[in-house]
Amino acid sequence: MKTLVAAFLSAVVWLILPLSAAEAPPNFAIHNAPKPVPEIRFENGDGEARTLADFRGKVIVLNVWATWCVPCREEMPTLDQLQAKLGSPDFEVVALSIDRAGPEVVSEFFAEIGIENIALHIDPSGKALFALGIVGLPATLLINREGEEIGRLIGPAEWDSPEMIEFIRSKISND
Repeated sequence: MKTLVAAFLSAVVWLILPLSAAEAPPNFAIHNAPKPVPEIRFENGDGEARTLADFRGKVIVLNVWATWCVPCREEMPTLDQLQAKLGSPDFEVVALSIDRAGPEVVSEFFAEIGIENIALHIDPSGKALFALGIVGLPATLLINREGEEIGRLIGPAEWDSPEMIEFIRSKISND
């Protein structure tokens, strides 16, 4: 009987482990129900107007950051690696800079640290901060294919960690 119980418990643990790998990482608040995201306006690296609606149909990690924010600077390479690993027609990292100095500053920073996979997006007005209810940088919203916020993380994260990649991958495949 003990052997049967041990085998059963072992099987249950084996079944649960893959599910727990897709749990939200620490400090990532997942909402009970998706929340509407206000329409924000920003520009791409070519100065073309963009909105979040341009990304509908994709799961997106919207990271709001600035070059003067030290934790933002430190996490940017991990966001670049997340985009390199998961970027597809189904997923995109949208790194939205709020640098008032303009896209040149962001472009120089990207070149300086070797960012190759993330497109440049900028809101020099900073209006996105207020519209999204962001009080500190970096701040990241996980947005589903319908353009709704399903979770939020305030502060830096290791976006290329195996746990984070598995979590984001699970959101892409389940959305």
